[in-house]
Amino acid sequence: MTQTGPRPRQVVDYGLARRAALAELRSGHLTRADACDAHPYLLRAAKYHGEPTDERCPVCRRERLTHVTYVYGDELGAYAGRVKATGELAEMACEYGEFRVYVVEVCQGCAWNHLTVSYVLGHGEAPRTRRGPASGG
Repeated sequence: MTQTGPRPRQVVDYGLARRAALAELRSGHLTRADACDAHPYLLRAAKYHGEPTDERCPVCRRERLTHVTYVYGDELGAYAGRVKATGELAEMACEYGEFRVYVVEVCQGCAWNHLTVSYVLGHGEAPRTRRGPASGG
């Protein structure tokens, strides 16, 4: 098998919403303050844990965008809501049955941020229990 891990499923691309937000900004229906409102924690995550891209910010056009990848899922426990590097996702997909991945693009210059894509990863099996079989009832 050539695949290194489970493939993304239930992919949602937020490109249309991004284009709509940028069109509203350019038309004056959305202020730059409303469009460029990244939370300080998101900016910090982008600075220290984000993955740089070659794409320039669509608002300020000065800085390159950074992708910040968050993971959420019941099986993740304390790891839910944490930032993960793209390289870590394949290993997680083999370890956990199902979790959702969210990728946010962030401009560290003007604070533009937008959810770009979300998808589900995981091996698809029910979570393994850590204890012995439950007694029936």
